[in-house]
Amino acid sequence: MTTTTDDQHSSLQWSPLLSSPFSSLYAKRLLRLVEKVTNGTVIEISLTGTAILVKPGIISGGPVTHDCPLSRSIGYFLEPIIMLAPFSKKPFSLTLRGITTDDKDLSVDLIRTVTLPHLEPFGISDGLELKIKKRGSPPLGGGEVLFLCPIVKKVKTLNFIEPGKIKRIRGIAHAVRVSPQFSNRMIEAARSVLNRYIPDIYLYSDVYKGEEGGKSPGYALSLVAETTTAALHCAEAVSRPGVAPEDISLEATRSLLSEIERGGCVDQKHQTLVLLMMALGSEDVGRCRMAEPTERTVQFLRDVRDTFGTSFKIVPADKLGESPHLLYSCYGTGYINTNRTLA
Repeated sequence: MTTTTDDQHSSLQWSPLLSSPFSSLYAKRLLRLVEKVTNGTVIEISLTGTAILVKPGIISGGPVTHDCPLSRSIGYFLEPIIMLAPFSKKPFSLTLRGITTDDKDLSVDLIRTVTLPHLEPFGISDGLELKIKKRGSPPLGGGEVLFLCPIVKKVKTLNFIEPGKIKRIRGIAHAVRVSPQFSNRMIEAARSVLNRYIPDIYLYSDVYKGEEGGKSPGYALSLVAETTTAALHCAEAVSRPGVAPEDISLEATRSLLSEIERGGCVDQKHQTLVLLMMALGSEDVGRCRMAEPTERTVQFLRDVRDTFGTSFKIVPADKLGESPHLLYSCYGTGYINTNRTLA
């Protein structure tokens, strides 16, 4: 979806939806959320559910409340909103209710500790915050978060090519409507592996009780590794029936080690966010070192090319070909948020 002014409205059709009927409740609710945070947007779904027509409006922002369906977590709805929020007319104050952590999308913990910090190099930091008011585990949810985002006139050019070395690991083990010992067991299991590699490890136990714990029991472990150049790598694992907390912890830990092994300056979960901000950056060449693109990233690059006319140059990061990393570079479009209002 593109942002336009009143005299630049255009219609655009999302072809990826043509392969399957557009009947998922969570996808429709995402479009309804887009309508809430914008002004003048018109969304039409064909009778067969195989095509969608979008007439983009102005991103208005401001205070908005939305109830997310229990089929997907809040992270599914928050990821695209984070891409739009800095370019709104008014600062965002978005309240989302539903499931805060599941095994399909980014949890609110990773969005708070990893996703939002990825916006800082682009000049989006003051007033950027995600508050977890209530946690909600599947299947009944009951969680609530508040997303606050400032507005910017334009984003800075990124030049991030030094991945650095891991200097510390942080994590959050949360447990709701179960014994607090579950989070301690996850922390101990994670330390049994991570202590072999680095001494600077701090894993926080986050236990919610009563109404703040949502409507269903659950627990999860989110891990973040930070390098000497502020590159972030993350992983998480969520509770499943019949699986012990120790096994969940080891799953998250091994996933983090695999992500660190892939390396780069941006992990695979946040490639699309960084690439979009690079495309919207000032009229200069932006560069970033990352691992191989995922299938989602490949499709996203095609969408960026079709929408903004911007193509990325992707070459090996090492001229000798010894490094598995790739160097992504593009010439920014110099996008300016003409919709913002001054306080």
